Formats: sequence, structure tokens, C-alpha cells
Amino acid sequence: MATVDDSRPTLIGSVQRALRLLEAAASHADGAPAKQLAREAGVALPTAYHLLRTLAHEGYVRRERGVFLLAEAARRLGGGAAQQNRRSMINDALAHWRDALGVPVYFAVYREGEIEVVAIADTPANPAVQEWADFRETGHAHAIGQCLLSQLDEEARRDHLDRHPVGYVTPYSVRDERTLLRRLAAVERTRPVVEHQEYALGTVCAAIPLTAGSTVAAMAISLPAHQAERLLPAIGLLQVEVGKLLKTLGFSISI
Repeated sequence: MATVDDSRPTLIGSVQRALRLLEAAASHADGAPAKQLAREAGVALPTAYHLLRTLAHEGYVRRERGVFLLAEAARRLGGGAAQQNRRSMINDALAHWRDALGVPVYFAVYREGEIEVVAIADTPANPAVQEWADFRETGHAHAIGQCLLSQLDEEARRDHLDRHPVGYVTPYSVRDERTLLRRLAAVERTRPVVEHQEYALGTVCAAIPLTAGSTVAAMAISLPAHQAERLLPAIGLLQVEVGKLLKTLGFSISI
């Protein structure tokens, strides 16, 4: 008796044909008629019409003036892939700088009124700072938060501090909002923000602002306090390398 080879994938022809039609539509920014899409996708015209109607109903294509164009649902799929590519690029870049500098490297953004640490690259030999107090609520006490807050306008900065008041974190933390605001106002846009044991005892950190469109972002490093003399040279090298990457690769930080 013949046996069925269960190792072979089960392919659904209509899904394959629909995907080929989407690929064909994606190659025409101004749209293309069903006949052309069917020819490019290698799909019989009656089948193409049926699939395109289904894709239009589901929001993946739309028909305008006799041609089919990609619609919002298909663009969301593309946007998700683009976001994943940006995340991969960021993770690869952080890993490269971690290995080159021998320090943990952090990437953070200020999004929808909150501090968000997006990615961290560290090693067992050079571990990242443990988040023992919520990074979002203690932005006044760490270099990442201070760097991000320094890039906000006065209204946004005060709004953040109204929601996340300045509070005791370590004996070295800034103690009141007035002092913090003076410090943030004095931050020069291209200079690193440095803090010594303000968030975690035994740790020093430095952060640099990243400028790309309207995104408020920062890159940071940390070191044990007994290696504090390495902090400024390392963050200086990171700043140079990040600047090169932003210019030459079109590195996107809006994720």
C-alpha cells in the first residue's frame, strides 16, 4: 500500500496565487489593471478577478479608476517588516559597540510621554545595570532619563515630572525638581549627560542624544564606579561612531 509522505508541506494554491498578486501590485506604485497583474503573477484572469475582489474586501488592495493598488492592510504588513528590520539594525549596532568598547550599551526613546529602554547589549563579563527601580519613574536619576528629558521642551518636561516626581533613589540622586530643571537646562545638545551612582550604587553612566527627525532618543553606556575614568573616553568614541552610522547608513531610530 502506498504511504503518504507527511514531511511534504501542504500548500494552498489560492493563498499562493493571492500572494503573487499582492507582490505584483506592490511593484506598481500607481496601480495596475487586473489583466496586467494576472499576467505578472501567472494567474488565470478569472481567478485573478476573484482573488482581487477578496483582497479588496479584506482591505489588502483597493480599486481606483480601473487599477488595483495596495491598501492599508498590506501596508501594515510592510510596516511591520520594516520595523523588524530597524530593530535588527539597532540590535546589531549595539552588539558591535558593546564588543568594541567593552561596555554595556543601551538605546532608549521618549515615546508617548514615557521613557522606554528599547534595547540593551551586554555580556556576563560586562553586565547591564539591573532595573531595580522602574526606569520610567526614575528618569531624573539616570543618565538615559536625564538625556531624554533635556531634549524635551519646557512644557513636556514639566508634564513628565508632574507624573513622575523627583524622589530619593540613592544618596547621590538629585533631591528636588528645581535643581533637576537647572541641570537639564544647562545640558548642551551635543554633550554627554553623565551621572555617578545616582540610580545604582557602584555604577556610573553616560548618555548621548540622538537626532533623527522628531524622535527623542538616546544611547548610553555604564561602568562600575571604580572604572569611572573610562566613561568619558568610551562615550566619546560611541558618539563619533553613532554619528557616522546616522550619516552613512540612514540608520533609523524611530521604532
